[in-house]
Amino acid sequence: MADRPLSPHLTIWKWGPHMLVSILHRVTGDGMAFLALPMLLWWLGALASGPEAYADFAEAATSPLGYVVLVGISWAFFNHMSSGIRHFVLDIGAGYEIETNKRWSIATTAIGVILTAAFWAAIVLL
Repeated sequence: MADRPLSPHLTIWKWGPHMLVSILHRVTGDGMAFLALPMLLWWLGALASGPEAYADFAEAATSPLGYVVLVGISWAFFNHMSSGIRHFVLDIGAGYEIETNKRWSIATTAIGVILTAAFWAAIVLL
C-alpha cells in the first residue's frame, strides 16, 4: 500500500468560528432553497390568485409561526449574503491568516444578526 497520508479526521481539528460559518453558509443556502423559495412562490401565487388566496397567505404569514419562519428566512438570507462576501474575499486569496479568518468569521455571523434586526425594525417601525 502506498505511503500516502490519511485524510484528516474531525477529531484532530480544533473547532473554530470559521468552521461554524462554513457550515452555516451551507445550511442557510439549503434553507433558502427548500423553505424561502416555496414561501416566495406561495406569495406570488396568492397575489395572482386574488383577494381570498392572498388573505389566506397573509393570515398564515402574520401568525406567530409565520413570523418565526419569516424572521428565519431573512436571517438565512443576510447570514448567507455576508458569508458569501467572506467566501468571495477568501477566493481572491485574502483573509487566510488564522486570526483574520477568525475575526471575519465572527463578524460575518454578527453582521447577519444585525442586518436581520435592522430589517425587521424597519418593517415594524414603518
